[in-house]
Amino acid sequence: MSRKGWLLFCALCVIWGIPYLLIRVAVREITPATLVFARTAPVALLMLPFALRRRDRRRLLARWRWVAAFALVEMALPWLLLASAEERLSSSIAGVLIASAPLMGALLYRLTGPGERFTHRRLAGLVLGFVGVAALAGIDTRGGQPRAVLEVLVVALCYAIGPLVISRRLADLPGLGVVAGALVVTAAIYAPAGILQWPGSVSAGTVVALAALALVCTALAFALFFALIVEVGPVRAIVVTYINPLVAVLLGVVLLSEPFTLGIAAGLPLIIGGSALATSRPRPGPTTG
Repeated sequence: MSRKGWLLFCALCVIWGIPYLLIRVAVREITPATLVFARTAPVALLMLPFALRRRDRRRLLARWRWVAAFALVEMALPWLLLASAEERLSSSIAGVLIASAPLMGALLYRLTGPGERFTHRRLAGLVLGFVGVAALAGIDTRGGQPRAVLEVLVVALCYAIGPLVISRRLADLPGLGVVAGALVVTAAIYAPAGILQWPGSVSAGTVVALAALALVCTALAFALFFALIVEVGPVRAIVVTYINPLVAVLLGVVLLSEPFTLGIAAGLPLIIGGSALATSRPRPGPTTG
């Protein structure tokens, strides 16, 4: 990976490890629909004027269906499900389960088009990673949380699909325009429920959490994410979720006093190790002259 790729990768590892903590804080006072609306509407208003000034806006509008599809799988559906799940799951467990996204991405990339061959090493990584998900879910959902776990796994699947949509249908469009368009679509979907369910008052902590989600974890993060996909490709771009759960677990334990459970201890190394194997580059074979 190039130096630019490593810089983008490290920045996203930290930035996208934070939302689980912020979401956990916000859903204590606001509904999931309100959270999604509050996270997207301000950034959409901020970014759209700059995006519409670009010369590429005609191409963007011509592919509005794919922009809407990207909005659905990368923002509208996963952010609602994640907020809903974190009403019952800890941010640590949610972050670890999201680490299955590279496993799903590797499998989808192989099944939906030409790609790198599945070696025994990568197949072993898929099996190992999904065993880790099963271990985490089986140990930590005895309190009646299987629905929340399923919601987070759907989020991981959405995050696996999003980079494929970008790389195959939107890669030649300006990242700023695609993100702005997707944010507008998502904000419009949740505007009615988000506004109607807005509480009479919220604490300063919730306001800070929403502002950080919107400006740092959405506006800045997606700009970096598009650059990373262009630099390293769609499958390896979501390898940022290797480190995200470590950040999520650390923040949850330190700042929210969440327990470091047996499920996390068992599932985390299996999921991360499996993801690393499943998305690894195949070893070059011998060359002939």
